[in-house]
Amino acid sequence: MKLMRVGEVGREKPAILDSEGKIRDLSAQVSDIGGDAISPEGLAKIKAIDLKTLPELAAHRIGACVAGTGKFICIGLNFSDHAAETGATVPPEPVIFMKATSAIVGPNDNVLIPRGSEKTDWEVELGVVIGKTAKYVSEADALDYVAGYCVSHDVSERAFQTERAGQWTKGKSCDTFGPIGPWLVTKDEIADPQNLGMWLKVNGETMQNGSSKTMVYGVAHVVSYLSQFMSLHPGDVISTGTPPGVGMGMKPPRFLKAGDVVELGIEGLGTQKQTFQADR
Repeated sequence: MKLMRVGEVGREKPAILDSEGKIRDLSAQVSDIGGDAISPEGLAKIKAIDLKTLPELAAHRIGACVAGTGKFICIGLNFSDHAAETGATVPPEPVIFMKATSAIVGPNDNVLIPRGSEKTDWEVELGVVIGKTAKYVSEADALDYVAGYCVSHDVSERAFQTERAGQWTKGKSCDTFGPIGPWLVTKDEIADPQNLGMWLKVNGETMQNGSSKTMVYGVAHVVSYLSQFMSLHPGDVISTGTPPGVGMGMKPPRFLKAGDVVELGIEGLGTQKQTFQADR
């Protein structure tokens, strides 16, 4: 299933994309795409609905594909070829950092370049959405706790991230730096999350063209690993790292400016398109 949220900011309705590409209103069945609705039981109830009986929604703004995200967790340097382009070594364990949930926006919303930024960068990533509480889970069982997957754009300000004192979080958490969606694609539709093509273009020029197969630590490992340190709850999002082709890794480096248009997508998970603007 392809679950989504449609409507103006703060007034999104839960919806589902049917087999004909029509957006169907789920608001009579669930309050939102999050919490119990994305539990195994909740997803089973949605799957049993005859979608033709649901009202059709007109094309509208698409919001973030999941509501009520308590944690937005990111994994750094998780693609061997991306680590190489940045001159970093592959970490012996997953590198964990947090992106503020206030950064979350819809997949086609404008992205704001923060004041003082000269090094705003792009990163297409595979997002993992948790469907039930995970604590101390094994790698063998880890995918049982996943509701589905989405496209995640881990927008980054590299000077804030790496050139100023402290941790990476402040270079990752600026307002609008976390577009997710367009859909939460349930895991039954994704045969192998470790074999998905990933791409990103800036002003029509391909910058990233990779695959989740070059992840150092796969989805199951990451979910299990994180659950040893913190409980993962329904609606939590894990952004699992980016393939090569980021602006920071170019020679010379290349960064985003106001007016740039970024398009990105992941095989089976849909596409995003954002225009970058200066944050006044």
